[in-house]
Amino acid sequence: MKKVQGCALFLICILLMNLFSAPAYAAVPKLNVEAKAALLVDGDTGEILYEYNANEQLYPASLTKIMTALLVFEAVETGVLSLDQKITAPASAFVGLSSAGSTANITTGEILTVEELLACMLINSANEAAAILACAVGGTIADFVARMNARAEELGCYDTHFMNPTGLHDPDHYTTAWDLYRITQAALKHDHFMVICDSKSWEIPETNLHGPRTLHSTNYLISNWRALGYLYSGADGIKTGHTSQAGNCLISTAQRDGQSLFGVILGANKFSYYEGAKKVEKVGSFIEMAKMFDWGFDNFERATIVTAAETVAEARVDLSRETNYVVVHPATDIDRLLPVDLSPADLTRTITLHEDVFLAPVTAGQEMGSMELRYGDTVYATVPLLAMNDVSASWILTAHYNVKGFFAQPTVKMVCLGLLLVAALVLVRTSGRRRNTRHGTPSQSSKGYRGRRRPF
Repeated sequence: MKKVQGCALFLICILLMNLFSAPAYAAVPKLNVEAKAALLVDGDTGEILYEYNANEQLYPASLTKIMTALLVFEAVETGVLSLDQKITAPASAFVGLSSAGSTANITTGEILTVEELLACMLINSANEAAAILACAVGGTIADFVARMNARAEELGCYDTHFMNPTGLHDPDHYTTAWDLYRITQAALKHDHFMVICDSKSWEIPETNLHGPRTLHSTNYLISNWRALGYLYSGADGIKTGHTSQAGNCLISTAQRDGQSLFGVILGANKFSYYEGAKKVEKVGSFIEMAKMFDWGFDNFERATIVTAAETVAEARVDLSRETNYVVVHPATDIDRLLPVDLSPADLTRTITLHEDVFLAPVTAGQEMGSMELRYGDTVYATVPLLAMNDVSASWILTAHYNVKGFFAQPTVKMVCLGLLLVAALVLVRTSGRRRNTRHGTPSQSSKGYRGRRRPF
């Protein structure tokens, strides 16, 4: 009987522990991307959701043309070029271009606008269009490449080095998935960049040397003109790339249910399989990007993890007669993509104030410290903490504090100590002189007195 009671008590304890213990969160399923490097980022916040070899130097192939486009759009922004400006294709732009590379069949002496050349480069991945634009911006290919490398350094892309504006293979032409993310983010600040990159097709009207032509996107996620079976709902642009040395490369974004994801794939392969007797070949960059997008959308959802209206701590305040504390709050609302089974309430909040005690006056909006929000080893945000309201200072308390602080300074202490020593010495010497005067040499009036004289 006692054994039965003991077992029952044990089971009750287990149930109570499960009832009151913190909830266990299912781990996000592991993602395995078949490529040399991969990166998945929250498109709104820049938070990294997945990375694999993201800082490894690899060949980018035609993803290089994103940097070329960035410099062209910056030239447009500064007035060096305009989108409707007509450019005559120089012979120098075609030197060194591979006849087997991507092309829009532009020829020497042909006249196209800057916008048309950008469309040829970004939609059709035309190498000659990239070279023509490089000459228009830099004067020469070499000068333009120097600008590419300088701009990469300005963006913090220290693992990047360009040798040409096209992405044609060169052993010294390399970058990383993370650097490509930075470069693309800079290009996305120019609205017309995405207008072109997200176009499934583009009509180029008749030129002086060529009839009308239609460009079709090389991005199978947004266009099935070149290949079937790759379309991804919600995908937008951005750029494809391929050389035998680089493999298949892709940068793309996708939207679903208010969420935005940004992906980079470098060095994916083609693979094949059989459906019955039919051999099917697939391009890995598109397959792996779709897999990565599905993983991100299926396992993360956007949530507000902190709001500016929250009061999160009280900071001690001195030198005021109004109050001895001020309430602090987050500087802004923060949204993050969280694992679907993780609630904002489950995040650990660590508050760090700049001072143990703040001195009045305190101004509303004054930064008082920061708050870190994390779960396990993942930090989801660090937000500044601001004072909720003003706290005025008492002039009497402030004056007392300043006087006390003044005399507490080591230099002042030494000066005061020196003055005290000098005063003490002066006092000692003065006292000694008084004693000598009182008990020392007789006075002038009594000098020579010998007592009363006797009468004769």
